[in-house]
Amino acid sequence: MTQDTSPAISISGLNKWYGTFQVLRGIDLTVKQGERIVIAGPSGSGKSTLIRCINRLEMHQEGQIIVDGVELTNDTKNIGKIRSEVGMCFQQFNLFPHMTILENCILAPMSVRGVSRAEATEAALEVLEKVRIADQAHKYPEQLSGGQQQRVAIARSLCMKPRIMLFDEPTSALDPEMIKEVLDTMIELADEGMTMLCVTHEMGFARRVADRVIFMDQGEIVEENAPEPFFDAPQHERTKVFLSQIFGH
Repeated sequence: MTQDTSPAISISGLNKWYGTFQVLRGIDLTVKQGERIVIAGPSGSGKSTLIRCINRLEMHQEGQIIVDGVELTNDTKNIGKIRSEVGMCFQQFNLFPHMTILENCILAPMSVRGVSRAEATEAALEVLEKVRIADQAHKYPEQLSGGQQQRVAIARSLCMKPRIMLFDEPTSALDPEMIKEVLDTMIELADEGMTMLCVTHEMGFARRVADRVIFMDQGEIVEENAPEPFFDAPQHERTKVFLSQIFGH
């Protein structure tokens, strides 16, 4: 039972520099199991860097990150363990162009988790059905629209049965009409209780799905709150300015 009460992610005193530039400053953040967090903020505020530190795509210099009870250090075994539990979805879809959609989805479960091809295929088709793209399973990425490719990228992550999903501006490279289909997929995931951290400018999504909205600026968490008070009564001046720029008032 202890598994479910321990935090999904625990970050304390996190600092990171690129050379002399400090990109993250004293970040403290605890994410509960099943919690959905949206991280907002202006470009260059450290949002994506924070997300990328959680599965060691970026190294932090100071502080502690614990994911699912495992601390992220230079220990490659721990890094591998965490990456197998944490799905990640980027702005770019990063699909292998020479593989079909189905092949993209079964590759990691077979190579990382040692699942048989038959089992991986059955599971992948179920996940593709879930993101409403099973009919495209035997096509190649270039034959799909951007929105479809991003849903495949989400499906590929889900095929690893992650406990946590990280999204780094998953809709920012998409045309407006494709954004909704990707957000709908993410909303369904959220409704199923997946622990999610999502960097996004889609504030309607944040209002609907997030348990907490976190506002970052200049490498710091400036404000965090439930969606309603965050949007309707922001406390910090920097948050007010940011929201007025997004909503144009």
